[in-house]
Amino acid sequence: MSQNNDFFERVYNIVRRVPYGRVTTYGAIAQFLGTAKSARMVGYAMNAAHNLEDVPAHRVVNRIGLLTGKHHFGGINTMQQLLESEGHTIVNDQIQGFERVLWDPNK
Repeated sequence: MSQNNDFFERVYNIVRRVPYGRVTTYGAIAQFLGTAKSARMVGYAMNAAHNLEDVPAHRVVNRIGLLTGKHHFGGINTMQQLLESEGHTIVNDQIQGFERVLWDPNK
């Protein structure tokens, strides 16, 4: 298995643990993995995860709650719709009450 594949699988294992109705960030995942400066690589892993049904990639957003990965989902509003179906309110591509719904794997 290549180094990227191993890293991606480690990311996916964390994302699978994000509770329903909660979100986490690329940076929080990177920090949990001990690679704090690799948030962009976590993003690459999420971009590659959208066809994996058991990885809730829609629950991973940027550090201020923006839906930066929304373009990698099938439809233009798919990420937003998935989050809204879990009870989130999205305004201008940003999760409202972000701090309240943030799940940090480091805690």
